[in-house]
Amino acid sequence: MYIIKTIYKENKQGEYRMESKVKKVAILTNGGDAPGLNAVIRAIVKTGRTYGVECYGFIEGYKGLLNNDYVKLDLQGNASGLLTKGGTIIGTSNSTNVFNYKVTKEDGTVEYKDMSDICVQNIKNAGFDCIFTLGGDGTQKSSRDFSLKGVNCIGVPKTIDNDVAHTDATFGYNTAVSVAAEALDRLHTTAEAHHRIMVLEVMGRYAGWLALESAIAGGADVALIPEIPYDINKVVDKINERRARGKEFTIVVTSEGAMPKDGTLTVKKTLNDGSGLDNIRLGGVGEKLATELEELTGMVSRNTVLGYVQRGGTPSAFDRILSTKYGCKAMELAMQGIFNVLVTYKNGHMGHVSLEDVVGNNKVVGAASGNTKESNIRKIQMDNDLIKIARDLGICLGD
Repeated sequence: MYIIKTIYKENKQGEYRMESKVKKVAILTNGGDAPGLNAVIRAIVKTGRTYGVECYGFIEGYKGLLNNDYVKLDLQGNASGLLTKGGTIIGTSNSTNVFNYKVTKEDGTVEYKDMSDICVQNIKNAGFDCIFTLGGDGTQKSSRDFSLKGVNCIGVPKTIDNDVAHTDATFGYNTAVSVAAEALDRLHTTAEAHHRIMVLEVMGRYAGWLALESAIAGGADVALIPEIPYDINKVVDKINERRARGKEFTIVVTSEGAMPKDGTLTVKKTLNDGSGLDNIRLGGVGEKLATELEELTGMVSRNTVLGYVQRGGTPSAFDRILSTKYGCKAMELAMQGIFNVLVTYKNGHMGHVSLEDVVGNNKVVGAASGNTKESNIRKIQMDNDLIKIARDLGICLGD
């Protein structure tokens, strides 16, 4: 990390404009899409205009960085009208690890190569002074790895799982919780009308923020999260307790990463995208729960997988503001010459921490991020207020 001196110059109108050695930057969005990505891009570009910085976007995340595929972001053209727009105008990729890139040879065999030096050269050739990396723990792991190669990186945490270390809230998460809560409102009507157990499976990977907060917001009776391995009999007890009180229906929210005591994760598919990526695609725990609960209670049970609906569409007002804060802060850090950091939102204030702190003990360049002993993803601690609130409300956590 080093500091670039900011210079103030007077223009023809007598106004003082801030100038810095940072003149040309690039943005990449990597990993799963999330509401607010475009709002962050907009904030970076608009703040860049204030400082006289040209902004570009790599197409499809780290894949675009490898392929040297980028476009200029123009507030009069492609970067206009982004505040409410879902997705990302520059595309994204969640299957590209340039430090261990999958290459198919002419004879059909596959090998994995470190292609990161090509990316570094692309950055140098284009004259980019800084790369803004918008993504979750995997994206920021690669961002840290690039920083070790001399690239000026500033990370912006993006994931509806809300599991990036050192930040209280990632943009897009609020929208995802709102979507899940609305789904629960709708499932309540069917559950009550038909006297059923309704299970809602939500995203979250190895952290239960989305499942727990949506369960509280949506009035669910059971919330199963990765941090607390569940006992199916405890869930049955909750259902029977409700029936004894005349409640002939139960709403269950489960994170895709929830697992039974002495059990394992429910894996939908194992990918072969190479080391350095999370090759496990979770899914199916909701259907498994619905089947088990129907057998154990005799009540009709149905499962709904919210899927990609959670992370698509227009960001909430909260996420529009948070995205804008993240984008503006990222460009301000670049102007101050503060690099190789992650922008953070802690206790209502914007700040930053080093990418090394985000990576934690996961020090090996190109190594996997996510559910490993060395990973530093943010999980729910048992002393978190949300756990106490859920228990106070009588929500069964499976333990």
